[in-house]
Amino acid sequence: MNAKTDFPDGLARCGWVDTSAEYMAYHDHEWGRPQGDDRALFEQLSLEGFQSGLSWRTILNKRQAFRRGFADFDPAKVARFGEPQVLALLADAGIVRHRGKIEAVINNAARALEMIEKEGSLAAFFWRFEAPTGAASTLGASTSEQSVALSKALKKLGWKFVGPTTVYAFMQSVGMVNDHNPGCHCHALSENARRDFKRPADRRPADRRSV
Repeated sequence: MNAKTDFPDGLARCGWVDTSAEYMAYHDHEWGRPQGDDRALFEQLSLEGFQSGLSWRTILNKRQAFRRGFADFDPAKVARFGEPQVLALLADAGIVRHRGKIEAVINNAARALEMIEKEGSLAAFFWRFEAPTGAASTLGASTSEQSVALSKALKKLGWKFVGPTTVYAFMQSVGMVNDHNPGCHCHALSENARRDFKRPADRRPADRRSV
């Protein structure tokens, strides 16, 4: 899909963006920019899980309600959620009321705490699955070799709702791959941000660092 130019400011953007101010702001300032903050990474992966089967527009419209319901996606707080919190979330019309996905976020919060204890941070684990420099473009794809590998690794550790397509959407959104259309005005901005981003240190022994 080619970049679109029918926006109020005349800038070219990726074809999936509509002309609403909120969607353009998300595309211009968040999507594809490298993210190393654990809370933000946990939030984005959780929201991508909720997005499965829906449009990202729906999730973006409900993001503030999701943040309120899930304690701003603080893994330490979410991991302590029990049935009362699940029932409250199921009654919250501001979010996507899907018990399986709600319970998956709670489960994943506990798994996130385990990962942070072992790896030092979520970022240290996630970013080791970044596509290597010079890898062939995956623009327009719904999965990649790296998203399949990360999905398998997360499932092995007990994470839920982290299939390869969900994980690839997560990788796109947090800048682990630059999938802005080459004609989009954000492509170069994201590429520069990725170049300048300081990757988290990998604490594994050198002989264990192959993905």
